[in-house]
Amino acid sequence: MPSSSPLVAKIVRTGVIAGLLAGLLALGACGDKDATPIVQDTSNGQALSLASNGSPVSADYKLGPNDRTRIIVFGQPSLTGEFVLDGNGVLAFPLVGNINAKGMTPSELQQTIAQKLDTDWIKNPSVSVEVSTRRPFYVVGEVQKPGSYPYVTDMNVLNAIATAGGETYRANMHDFWIKRKHGGRIVRVEANQESTLQPGDTVIVRERYF
Repeated sequence: MPSSSPLVAKIVRTGVIAGLLAGLLALGACGDKDATPIVQDTSNGQALSLASNGSPVSADYKLGPNDRTRIIVFGQPSLTGEFVLDGNGVLAFPLVGNINAKGMTPSELQQTIAQKLDTDWIKNPSVSVEVSTRRPFYVVGEVQKPGSYPYVTDMNVLNAIATAGGETYRANMHDFWIKRKHGGRIVRVEANQESTLQPGDTVIVRERYF
């Protein structure tokens, strides 16, 4: 029987290794339990216009919670200034009250304010709406300081991770998810270090298994 011991030990080792590999493969197959739809990233290459602070803003940029706007009603200094959308995307504007601006473009908000003013207060008002500060982005997962951070023009995934204190030793620095609102729903976008972020995006830094 002693002569069979090396063979038995070899079989045991082979079985353990095979079991570990099978476990890792199963983990990779079922580790992603997020049912959020995955879409192709189509955010880059959009036509850009300049905000009042000189930073680019997409021509069809959708306003959202915590966006700061610069609103001018010409000839009406009391109606001109900086206005911030609250956590629900509602803008409180003098005379007209609350406006649910979430999902509106700046030009749509501009038209809405003008219509409300024209109805009850000012005949044919001239209104201008610009985005002065966009809503923050978020970083979660394997970073040192997960949280929300002010959006900066041309921010990419690598910049976002650096802003969040850098990656942890467990971080997968090759493949990332970006969660964003698209077409009225939350979706996931496959990303790499150079992928460009939009205001309100959430960067997910995943854990590596090897």
